Amino acid sequence: MATDLAYYQKLLSNGNYKAINWDHVSDAIDKSTWEKLTEQFWLDTRIPVSNDMADWRNLDDDHRWVVGHVFGGLTLLDTLQSQDGLQSLRRHVVTPHETAVLNNIQFMESVHAKSYSTIFETLNTPDEINEIFDWSDSEEYLQNKAKWIYKLYDNFDEDPLKQKVANVFLETFLFYSGFYTPLYYLGHNQLPNVAEIIKLILRDESVHGTYIGYKFQLGFKDRSDKEQAEFKDWMFDFLYKLYENEENYVHLVYDQVGWSDEVLTFSRYNANKALMNLGQDALFPDTAEDVNPVVMNGISTGTSNHDFFSQVGNGYRLGQVEAMQDTDYDIGEPDD
Repeated sequence: MATDLAYYQKLLSNGNYKAINWDHVSDAIDKSTWEKLTEQFWLDTRIPVSNDMADWRNLDDDHRWVVGHVFGGLTLLDTLQSQDGLQSLRRHVVTPHETAVLNNIQFMESVHAKSYSTIFETLNTPDEINEIFDWSDSEEYLQNKAKWIYKLYDNFDEDPLKQKVANVFLETFLFYSGFYTPLYYLGHNQLPNVAEIIKLILRDESVHGTYIGYKFQLGFKDRSDKEQAEFKDWMFDFLYKLYENEENYVHLVYDQVGWSDEVLTFSRYNANKALMNLGQDALFPDTAEDVNPVVMNGISTGTSNHDFFSQVGNGYRLGQVEAMQDTDYDIGEPDD
């Protein structure tokens, strides 16, 4: 509770509560990240997932099972981020603008978690949905991921840099074994609207991981050489622990469709990206060239719009609107 008290004390000046002033920003990254996140705002309800029903019916039972259960796993992890992850980071903010950015990220993590339910209610029966959530709430290797990360988030006395590492490992590494599936189908011209939601989520997670990694680096450089060396030992040990568990999780989910090896390559590649966000050297030998090129192409965040009225894609361009004029109602009147 001491960290909470210190945090709230920082908001007070001479006994008065301080208003956040966006015209005076001490860290320009806070402002640029806020602007980027608000430009990217989207909602799952504007993506026409029902247009993917024909593709869904053409999948066999094993592939449908994989789609449903990887999304169940992603729902669990996004729930963890939205309910606990950002709350833990807010306890150690340096600027009030950082708090605002984390609030934005927390809301979007809730949007991400809800988005999977939009997919479920479109593609799955009620019984299938119940089974998916029962599975995600009890599956050992998936629960390991959530519990190990939650343990760091929930400890008020935990090193705040460890909490940032946990957040980045989740954002930039652990999500990606689940993201592989929709990106694979997108590369084969299947389930494009489901994949559109995932690409929107990917675009958000890219900003989240980069921003929180940057905040980690600010704190890390203030540690002594000895403290940095000890912290790196912990960080890489924790990553190894997560990866060993991820191997088991991936085999459990993907062996039935024969994708496990490719998914693990993708996971290792993204583990290296997480380390890069934290300002660290890569751990695994895997590079982008080792990942299935169909999946790598799917990561591209180029805009893909749907119909004129929704104009929703992973570039999320809002429709252009202009005011009506009286002459717009002069329909079918004879010329003078």
